Amino acid sequence: MIKPGDRGDVVTAVTNTLHRLGLISVPTDTFTEDVASAVRAFQQERGLRVTGEIDLGTHAAIEEARWKLGDRSLKVDSPPMRGDDVAALQSRLIDMGFNPGRVDGIYGAITESAVKEFQKSVGVTIDGICGPGTVMSLMRLMRTVTGGAPTQLRDQAVREKRGPALADKVIVLDPSSRSDIAETVYDIAQKIEGRLIALGVSVFLSRSATSSPKESERIQLANSTDADLVVSLSIDKYKNAKAEGLSTYFYGSELHGIHSIVGERFATIVQRELVARTDLLNSRTHAKTWDLLRLTKAPTVLLELGYNTNPKDASRLADSHFRDVIAEGLVVAIQRLYLSAEEDAKTGTLRIEDLRRAGIRR
Repeated sequence: MIKPGDRGDVVTAVTNTLHRLGLISVPTDTFTEDVASAVRAFQQERGLRVTGEIDLGTHAAIEEARWKLGDRSLKVDSPPMRGDDVAALQSRLIDMGFNPGRVDGIYGAITESAVKEFQKSVGVTIDGICGPGTVMSLMRLMRTVTGGAPTQLRDQAVREKRGPALADKVIVLDPSSRSDIAETVYDIAQKIEGRLIALGVSVFLSRSATSSPKESERIQLANSTDADLVVSLSIDKYKNAKAEGLSTYFYGSELHGIHSIVGERFATIVQRELVARTDLLNSRTHAKTWDLLRLTKAPTVLLELGYNTNPKDASRLADSHFRDVIAEGLVVAIQRLYLSAEEDAKTGTLRIEDLRRAGIRR
């Protein structure tokens, strides 16, 4: 953690990048309040937690922000190459009709395959390496060739093709293991799990009642299941007890102009469903670039089910019946994600019994 008052080469490197991004006027080796303000602006722009301090996630994002397309040759490597240059490449390939996968700023096998397809189409060496010749071709063609967002449309088409039945779906539930909320969110996850299993869903929990896997291990588990949807459950906290309400987060970046279509749709559905069924304050949905949302292959949402530092929210979440309401609403929201507009019902009115009567299960 790098915070105000710290000095050294790492602070110099960070402020050099912040200077190049136009967030600070002069690089320095001291973490001043001006640097903290610039870090907060950077975190806000990048969809990170806004603290004004540099944790591992913020430091990695600042390192990635160093790179602009053309600064270096991009290729599949170990560890994978990451940066704004990779995200810019992926975004340009999508605009031109190629499929590099999600715009996540990570140069992997899918992005390499899209680069090869592009290289083949423009007649340059087909090696999957985005070097000077490939970048020049991209720049030249970007002035005349534009498209839609085929990758996003493909994601939506896959969801629709799977149909409304939950019986063939795979869903990962990811209850937080933070010590002060672990028991509560695990109970909610179990209530959701039972309801989904009854509807024929294959359910995986990212942890047991007593384990505390690292975020990277939870992401790896979700990716190994070929999940249709990942739902992470947490309860927020804040130094001010007045902070309250339900918030839902999905993968997206205004900076790169991308977002998960399915993730955003589900975030909107579940936010509305739970607000309609409870008295939790609507703290809205938000696009973020947190690793859990960014690196998980399936559409992923994180629900902050209120604040345990707020007396009202904490009291509600301590009530087993209230947690049943949360579980029921979330299961219905999952079903609504896969229903067509004609089959959908008014927010807050659909019940699990309705799903059974409609035969939306094996």
